[in-house]
Amino acid sequence: MHPKTVLITGCSSGIGRATALAFLDEEWEVYATARNPADIETLGDRGCDISTLDVTDPEDVERVVSRIVDEHGRIDCLVNNAGYAQFGPIEDVPTDKVHEQFDANVYGPHRLTRAVLPHMREQESGTIVNVSSVAGRLSFPGGGVYCASKFALEAMSDALRVEVEDKGIDVVLIEPGPVDTQFNQRAAEEADEEEIERSEAYAPFYKAFDDAQAVGEGGFWEEPPERVAEDIVNAASATKPAARYPVGTVASIAVLGRFVPDSLRDSAFGLLRKLS
Repeated sequence: MHPKTVLITGCSSGIGRATALAFLDEEWEVYATARNPADIETLGDRGCDISTLDVTDPEDVERVVSRIVDEHGRIDCLVNNAGYAQFGPIEDVPTDKVHEQFDANVYGPHRLTRAVLPHMREQESGTIVNVSSVAGRLSFPGGGVYCASKFALEAMSDALRVEVEDKGIDVVLIEPGPVDTQFNQRAAEEADEEEIERSEAYAPFYKAFDDAQAVGEGGFWEEPPERVAEDIVNAASATKPAARYPVGTVASIAVLGRFVPDSLRDSAFGLLRKLS
């Protein structure tokens, strides 16, 4: 029997890289992709098939999917992992930055999903794994644009799951809490003063944001990317995967926040603002 085939986006570091290695350990045929091929050369050395893929480029998407089908005849799993976070108060984030956020976090997974679905329907099997976030279930001040993109990904996944259920295809949402990756570094770059103009009206937010960056990553509350990768591989391998996989203690607790009355949740965020 031929090994199962998986296409993973955003493999340059963090969750994507860990996921590629985890699938390799399970003897899948792994197509690891990233915008910069130099970032994934070591994955090629480990046994992955590597390819340049910018999820915002439709031609890239079609090229990579066609290559996999030509070489292996099927795609058993798609892991939509590529993405980033645009932080900043809603008023300060320019609309073009909102568009860029959705292009990577929502339209990218949509492009790839549309590209692989005809092949999965033909083989009457497959799993689409969308890497969301606890932020796809609970929004927070300063993260509205990012959270909106993850809320959209969750809504799209919920609809798709029912649409393709009778075609033998599963759709899974992975919802990590904080993960020990370079994710926050990229978010800090996007929220830099050169990216968005910091208005004095939201000075407390920017102070809290900068303080959090100064503390750095690797806190005890953060899960290692390998922990997220484990749930992704388990979901892809399961006969009947769950619709959602909250990853880590923080995620499991935080998703309950959506059931808290809005007034109480807003008061809690207001208190945090005052303390900062």
